[in-house]
Amino acid sequence: MIASGLSEYRFAANCASLARFFRAAAGACAISLVLSALPVAAQIDPSSLPMGSPLDPSNSFPQGGLGGGQGQGGSGGRQSVPYQPVTIGQSSGVDEDVSGVATGGPRLNANGLLDLDSLKLRQPAKPGEFEIWIRQVTGRPLKRFGADLLLPGAGNFAMPATATIPPDYALNIGDTVSIALSGSVEGSADLPIDRDGNIYLANVGSVSLLGVRYRDLYDRIAAAVGRKYRGYEVAVSIKRLRGVRVYVTGFANQPGAYSVNSLSTLVNAVLQSGGPSPGGSFRSVKLYRNGREVADFDLYELLRKGDRARDPLLENEDVLFIPPVGKQVAVVGSINEEAIYETKPGESVADMIALAGGPTNVGDASRVILYRLSDQNTVGSRELDRRAAASMVAEGGDILQILPEGTLARSLEKQQAVVRIEGEVNKPGNYFVPPNTPLATVIEMAGGLTQRAYVYGTRFSRESVRAQQRQSFLEAVDQMELSLAAAPLSGDRLIDAGERASQIAAARSFLEKLRGHEPDGRLVIDLAAADRALPGDLLLENNDRVIIPPRVETVGVFGAVYRPASFLLNPSKAVLVKDYLEQAGGPIRGGDRGNIFVVRANGSVLTKRRGALKATVLPGDTVFVPIRTQSSSVLAKIRDISQILFQFGFSAAALATIK
Repeated sequence: MIASGLSEYRFAANCASLARFFRAAAGACAISLVLSALPVAAQIDPSSLPMGSPLDPSNSFPQGGLGGGQGQGGSGGRQSVPYQPVTIGQSSGVDEDVSGVATGGPRLNANGLLDLDSLKLRQPAKPGEFEIWIRQVTGRPLKRFGADLLLPGAGNFAMPATATIPPDYALNIGDTVSIALSGSVEGSADLPIDRDGNIYLANVGSVSLLGVRYRDLYDRIAAAVGRKYRGYEVAVSIKRLRGVRVYVTGFANQPGAYSVNSLSTLVNAVLQSGGPSPGGSFRSVKLYRNGREVADFDLYELLRKGDRARDPLLENEDVLFIPPVGKQVAVVGSINEEAIYETKPGESVADMIALAGGPTNVGDASRVILYRLSDQNTVGSRELDRRAAASMVAEGGDILQILPEGTLARSLEKQQAVVRIEGEVNKPGNYFVPPNTPLATVIEMAGGLTQRAYVYGTRFSRESVRAQQRQSFLEAVDQMELSLAAAPLSGDRLIDAGERASQIAAARSFLEKLRGHEPDGRLVIDLAAADRALPGDLLLENNDRVIIPPRVETVGVFGAVYRPASFLLNPSKAVLVKDYLEQAGGPIRGGDRGNIFVVRANGSVLTKRRGALKATVLPGDTVFVPIRTQSSSVLAKIRDISQILFQFGFSAAALATIK
């Protein structure tokens, strides 16, 4: 059995070899037929010109093939054609076996999707010891400047599909030139430059292209062909760039040997190696060629200034060396880019601030706070002005802090104020007043109140009150969220699991709505309904807003009542809240009679426990009857409150009165 299997294996291998041979022979015949020369034009003297095309493989042309010659073109008269940049195709960098199946690089899985494992993505570099220490000291996860720009990618440097060849590009050994002829002679071929720097054209001979600039390539080829042929047009381009092998060494994230094309630069190779490691320098990348240092590139020139003027092209067997990291400084505070920056010898504290983009618009640019390792056991920190910061050399381990200035809370006694007053005044508008201006002064500037002014319903909004309300409001929401998180542990076990999940989902939705709600900053003024003047001694602040509404003669009854509506007040007699509640039909069966509340025109809230039903109705009052919850669960009550609160648009401040 084993011998029989071996015989079958040898027979199959021989058949495969014969098949490959016949396929290769058939391909060679097809190429010869396609590239065979066409007849020469009648005006050409056969005795003065060689027979056939210089690109015809039958004319002992050693290397060639069918190509799509594009790029520079012209006639046999060698008319000058301006340089036109072209885009060339690059190899995909995917290794293939003899069957043409990709064996390396990106590939598709069985479902036709990209196989992520084939990309071989690099992991980001781990933070260094200085980064960890800065995080412990400042409490901020600062990264090295430039680390976010070195994105993880595929390890194959030849992945880009196209590259534009500049006119100054010098041809070298290994580059492939595409030549196409038409007219008296026709044909095309892709010719690699051999080790002597030449390409060979049949009936023309060797043409030296070593060191020829791309802009001069057409002239060189046209001159060579023109020595033997007339009445033709030629088009030339570079089909493929030569490969260059370079070595990235030192403190690189992924040191090693990389195969790149001849247009690659130092920065390209550094980025493909993952950039400097946590112990590597961003300020110095050295390029060695033939044992000599030929360039020293500062990556900050590219990352901060976008300057690649000193970024050299790579050549075969170049060595890139990333030295150890230099002294590092952390810049924090009101700065445009908080990060850890590497210093060069002689750079000052001011230079580090400039590298970080300078102070923000609200930062204090006149000074910087310096925390230095050598000062830990003495002064701890120093305050430097601009002159001192420019003259003091930065040291490793320094922490530079820019203090905020525009966000400081100022004393009201020093603040000018812009006050907006509108509504029932004779001259509504914005008034710019000095510090400590009382409300009576602004009302006088506005021409006083009109006859229809309803002082009791005045809406007084203040920014400082709004900020305080916002802080207290968020604290309350956080406490509710904490209670919600503990609800599954302390919930009623008699409630169905599905019902409990529904209650929790409703409560979470309610909390999300609360977080999106902004307090209005309204300041409730203690006034009587019959008052005709506002408290004149109330000192105003910047951005205060006063809205004095006209007197209203209605009261609203809403919520779980049979007939929600607004009712006209009877000025001849005092009417109680419960009377208007009865006029609306009273609470429905699902109404919560125990939690009825009244919102007064001045913003205050009167609950049933404080005698809301027996209180006399005032102009602008709103009576509200909540819906009675059917469950004793706290989560169910939160759900019903959320529906009421956001359906009718009452202030979230009223929530505190609902127990």
